[in-house]
Amino acid sequence: MAIEFSERIRRIPVYPAAGGYAQREPLVRLASNESPFAPLPAVRAAIDAELSSLNRYPDPSNSLLRRRLSERYEVPSARIAIGNGSCDILLAAGEALLEPGAELIYAWPSFSIYPHLAAASGARAVTVALDGEHRHDLEAMLSEITVATRLVLVCNPNNPTSTAVALADIAGFLAEVPDHVCVILDEAYCEFNLLEDPDASIDLLDSHPNLVLLRTFSKVHGLCGLRVGFALCGSEALPRALDQVRQPFFCNALAQAAATEALAHQDAVIDRVTRTVAERISMDERLRALGLQVAESQANFCWVGLGSERDESEIMRGLQERGVLVRAGGALGSDTPALRVTYGLPEENGRFLDALAELLAPARSPR
Repeated sequence: MAIEFSERIRRIPVYPAAGGYAQREPLVRLASNESPFAPLPAVRAAIDAELSSLNRYPDPSNSLLRRRLSERYEVPSARIAIGNGSCDILLAAGEALLEPGAELIYAWPSFSIYPHLAAASGARAVTVALDGEHRHDLEAMLSEITVATRLVLVCNPNNPTSTAVALADIAGFLAEVPDHVCVILDEAYCEFNLLEDPDASIDLLDSHPNLVLLRTFSKVHGLCGLRVGFALCGSEALPRALDQVRQPFFCNALAQAAATEALAHQDAVIDRVTRTVAERISMDERLRALGLQVAESQANFCWVGLGSERDESEIMRGLQERGVLVRAGGALGSDTPALRVTYGLPEENGRFLDALAELLAPARSPR
């Protein structure tokens, strides 16, 4: 007799993780929006310093990391939540805010973890299509808010489409959202957004107690392997609620040490953003030269429309055969053939572009 699982296990989708991690041969890994830059030497030294005390539990309150974040962003530490990556905070927010009868609103396609929140809680998910430029349609999202709405998710820049909406539009949107609705502005890629200063959204917190700015050390800081994210909140209520629904010691000691040290190196952040944007400009130009549709990226990845006549799975297979890993748009919610491609190092981007050009080239006529 087979064991029986809860109803919510049947509802929760499987997260579409990128493949290729088990392959040992050198690959061009442009599938997971990771940083191509290794952790800084000072960050590695901070990790090394913690190794001898791994027989002890990590600080359950993440006090030093929250204090450093408070100093960096001028947000009281009591209004800062830490997580085992930003996904941990999102899932905990779903558990704290949602239940059967409640509603969750988000754009689609967007971050693949969002459907898990409603599925796990039994809440109703309301999805809103992106506009013609692959951006959030904030007016359409506003029109879907009801008395049952508990949570609205806005991914800016949006994953997987790389696009961003202006902060003025976000501010106008927040002014119309009822106070009972929590808005999580997911800013995992905000450092790469050149529409405005990445810190400009922080000013919105003081006038919107229902606002949460969700950020991560996984991207520009290059700490994917340690999993540490954080939320800057408009009030102390959400951090308290998150701690109530999560297991203790959710952020490990090495992650806390690495993230705390990484905050002290904003010069490295600027350098990495500069190098990534240079690759963004170069790669997007070359993709357009291949006749492909490329969204206006404000992230460390691009969204590439392949055209309805092309076979997405065939191109994915051809790239993998050539040692290049990217993400298929279909796995990320696209209803037309597309690719999501992380900007890597120049030589990695070159290998991807050469492989893609070879796959797109018309077949040679027999002589």
